Amino acid sequence: MSSEHYTPPVNPLPPVVIALVLFILGIELAFTLGSRGIVGGPSAVGWRLEAIQLYSFSPDIFDWMIENGRWPVEHVIRFITYPFVSGSFTQAIFVCVFVLAMGKMVGEVFGGFPMLIIFVLSGVGGALAYALLLDPRHPLIGGFPPVYGLIGAFTWLLWRKLSLVGENQARAFQLIAVLMAIQLLFGLIFGGTSDWVADLGGFATGFALSFFLAPGAWERIVERIRRD
Repeated sequence: MSSEHYTPPVNPLPPVVIALVLFILGIELAFTLGSRGIVGGPSAVGWRLEAIQLYSFSPDIFDWMIENGRWPVEHVIRFITYPFVSGSFTQAIFVCVFVLAMGKMVGEVFGGFPMLIIFVLSGVGGALAYALLLDPRHPLIGGFPPVYGLIGAFTWLLWRKLSLVGENQARAFQLIAVLMAIQLLFGLIFGGTSDWVADLGGFATGFALSFFLAPGAWERIVERIRRD
């Protein structure tokens, strides 16, 4: 039987999504196995703590860079590296699940490279919101801000689709409203930090970037400029 017209029952994941998940899981697996003494020897027990010290987004360091006008690469890179340092195995798993789900939907429409740009820059936007809107006392780690950026891009797709069919575009924001409500509820019950500000910053960044990275976005922008 010829495979020329074969259509797989499940659409394959974009390669960039698979790469992100493997990278996050690989780092977390090293931390977990190291903490149990399975790999790396005695020093591996402190791998996670060392990674947090070197690669987390530090509001104190960010304030220092602004005050002194100095931007060392080893500190600027923290905007990009902090999402790959999870606080626990459970956090890493949840991040990977969201990357698989949201990354697949966004990557299939936007393309792999634009999806990666949204992921990375949403992490940056989340860190900036965290540092500028709060006076945080602890570093920012974990991949939820860029994950929320993917949710922002997915929300933009729903928002755009609803506008084309003439329906209420506010419905597109139901998912982020539910997620924020869950975070608020958990914070009230179990206590927590203000990391949700970074998540919301990531969401806003992903949504805003979609105006420029969605297929045909630049053509629509140029056309609108010409009309104005």
